[in-house]
Amino acid sequence: MPDGARDMQVHSSPAVAANAEGEEIEVLESTDVLPASTEDQWKTLFDKYDPESSGFISTERFRDLLAAHGSELDPHKLEMLLALADANGKICYQDFVNLMSSKRSNSFRRAILQGSRQLKGATLREEVGLGLSQRLVRHVAYETLPREVDRKWYFDSYTCCPPPWLILTITIAEVAVFMYYGLQLDRWVLQVSSPGFLRGALPYHPRLRAQAWRFFTYVFMHTGIEHLGLNMAMQLLVGVPLEMVHGALRIGLVYVCGVLAGSLAVSVTDMTAPVVGSSGGVYALVSAHLANVVMNWSGMQCQFKLFRMAMALVCMSVEFGRAVWLRFYPPAFPPCPNPSFVAHLGGVAVGLTLGVVVLQNYEQRLQEQSLFWIFFCVYTIFIMCGVFWNICAYNLLDVKLPPPP
Repeated sequence: MPDGARDMQVHSSPAVAANAEGEEIEVLESTDVLPASTEDQWKTLFDKYDPESSGFISTERFRDLLAAHGSELDPHKLEMLLALADANGKICYQDFVNLMSSKRSNSFRRAILQGSRQLKGATLREEVGLGLSQRLVRHVAYETLPREVDRKWYFDSYTCCPPPWLILTITIAEVAVFMYYGLQLDRWVLQVSSPGFLRGALPYHPRLRAQAWRFFTYVFMHTGIEHLGLNMAMQLLVGVPLEMVHGALRIGLVYVCGVLAGSLAVSVTDMTAPVVGSSGGVYALVSAHLANVVMNWSGMQCQFKLFRMAMALVCMSVEFGRAVWLRFYPPAFPPCPNPSFVAHLGGVAVGLTLGVVVLQNYEQRLQEQSLFWIFFCVYTIFIMCGVFWNICAYNLLDVKLPPPP
């Protein structure tokens, strides 16, 4: 069982044994301690109520188990266990262990969704007496999850270990790089108009596309403080809550896929333009979140969701409009054009495909989702085609590239 799961110990509490026929349950006094460190110890408790070793406990026996040990469980987990028993008429050992050990599985997801119709307790928002950190976790749950049962599950299982480090680290690195170039170029607005802006090792430049790292590292460069400010605001306001719920691995997957799709999209459709900015990754996260909100509109309980969604779309439109204007603005050092805006569109495409699948499957394994593999295969084919295009198309089409910076 994970370290974050809550320990359950029974000190001088009744232990339960079944009679030979398995029809009645007797309560016996015991001084044994039942720690919750391994699945075997959970099975010991479960087997006392399953004398036939069928792997299932009937609703009646399960209620006897909860009567004896329910006071030691988290109230939300107790409520879900009761819902499972009421919905199915019985509960299996694996569902019991999954709930107590905070594991993800498809069968448990389906059982929880069936049992969620039976949940009659107070909603998470109605709970009082919560500390500041608990209120923050509750707020994040309502911001990102559409089902009350998922919100309660997340509220009980979140331990802030590890914290949402990925988005914060990327943001800090972007600010540090911007400060470095701001001091070096002595320019904070429209840094792209400075002759030394594209000479570093980070931005993508079509002449230097053989340096493969530039397809990723361009995210740390921004054309000016206005570019950095809009991207950073959307990245923190959307990315940090999503990482708190879905974890760094899943959110990092969406972010990096958006970054790579953005630079490859530029290299295919806007072949002479450089690329800077984190818009590919940011737009992947934001578009995935907005699509998830729209697809689960009635279930999403975040406050002022229509107004906030409109504001998010306004911010995205302003940032995209700024990028389009800059792309067609006369460059400071022709013939090299200004950075392209196509990376935004690549990020949106990733967010509306891979990103939506990730956010829709909160406690399910992605590798068990057929839709995830469909979109992942499509994305892989796009990457392979983009790599082939960069290797062959520039020479075949005799594209006249700008000189290196």
